[in-house]
Amino acid sequence: MGFVMAAAGSAVGVGNIWGFPTQVADHGGAAFLLVYLVMVVILAYPMLVAEMTIGRMAQKNPVAAMASLSDKPFWKRTGAIIGIAGIVTLSLIISFYAIISGWLLAFMLEPLAKLAGMNGLAHWLTSFSTSLNLFAMLAFMALTIHVVRAGVSNGIERWSKRLMPVMFVLLIGLVAYIMTLEGAEQGLIMYLKPDFSHFLEPSLLVNAMGQAFFSLSLGVCAIMVYGSYLSDKESLPKTAAMVAGLDTSVALLAGLLVIPAMTVAQANGVTIYAADGSLLEADTLVFTVLPALFNSMGAAGSVVSMAFFALMCIAALTSAISMLEAPVNTACEQLKSSRSQMSIVIGGAVSLVSAIIILNFESLFGLVVTLTTVYGQPMLAMLFGLMLTWVLRRDRLLKELKKGYPELEQSWFWKIWPWYVKFVCPVLMLFVLLK
Repeated sequence: MGFVMAAAGSAVGVGNIWGFPTQVADHGGAAFLLVYLVMVVILAYPMLVAEMTIGRMAQKNPVAAMASLSDKPFWKRTGAIIGIAGIVTLSLIISFYAIISGWLLAFMLEPLAKLAGMNGLAHWLTSFSTSLNLFAMLAFMALTIHVVRAGVSNGIERWSKRLMPVMFVLLIGLVAYIMTLEGAEQGLIMYLKPDFSHFLEPSLLVNAMGQAFFSLSLGVCAIMVYGSYLSDKESLPKTAAMVAGLDTSVALLAGLLVIPAMTVAQANGVTIYAADGSLLEADTLVFTVLPALFNSMGAAGSVVSMAFFALMCIAALTSAISMLEAPVNTACEQLKSSRSQMSIVIGGAVSLVSAIIILNFESLFGLVVTLTTVYGQPMLAMLFGLMLTWVLRRDRLLKELKKGYPELEQSWFWKIWPWYVKFVCPVLMLFVLLK
């Protein structure tokens, strides 16, 4: 349970609660939802099993794990390079993730500042100013570094087992509350009734695949590191299915919260879409639409606002912990350094990159998000899968997957999955990326 909560915590994050509803609102409502679910089943889940398998089999950091898939020098070097690329991409993701998470912290504290009569502070906390962005990002990174320094059992696993159930309770409670408000029904229709004219849009396919991989933390070594901590007694296909199921459930619940909240806000006079039908301020949707909605609720709005952004902070923290763990784990093993020291050094380096993005926000933020999540993660996940199924000997792969699943060799999973990852997934992913 500790592993599933930690791995699901890695997968469940800002991508589910910030990214997924934004993509749904911007790409035809239920049309995006259906394509996203298809992408999770046909691409993300097979790759999740592959990445967890590499991690558990090697019991090493991602760079060493990828290099261990073959004894041949060429493939060892190739695997190490792919592992390094994954760590670099992950570090770039943390750098923009920390900025968004800093906003979440600020918006969570804003109602408290108002209640304390500190209106100037409350305004600053929601200003998106450079000073706020820098301060909030550093505060969030300090919190993440603190948990990672404590290690796997005392830090990551303990906090994940506490925070994930709380997050589910908050999310379900907020969904139930939003559904009682006027205008929520229109959002529910938008979320569940597909507009078929959007299905063949190239941007919908690419963004749905990128969202599925970003949401599950695939292609950036985080799941690989967690896989290295997984017991041999556990079935990899079943554990991966549990993680993917939890992650997708949170994304679906987040959509049930944010999309109806948008139409409730529209009913209260908040402008969400431009004249051409495009979504206004997509990058900051939950920071513009939802606070406007909460403000229209009177005294109850402050409580609901704090609950929502507390939920977002929990999701952000559990994911950020897993993302920082991968480069820290790699540096500790490769450089023979202490976890405490590497947590501070790498956390500090990521904070510096975040600061550079903040100081050049207009030109860098969207670019880094797109390059890493829409293109980088699917391509790296594909390379992980290809290395596992083309380079690793088939008998080694079977031996690893049979741990915790002795009857695997006779199952449909073994008859389909290796060939599917080897041939079908690369073709599907290249088709989507090149379409």
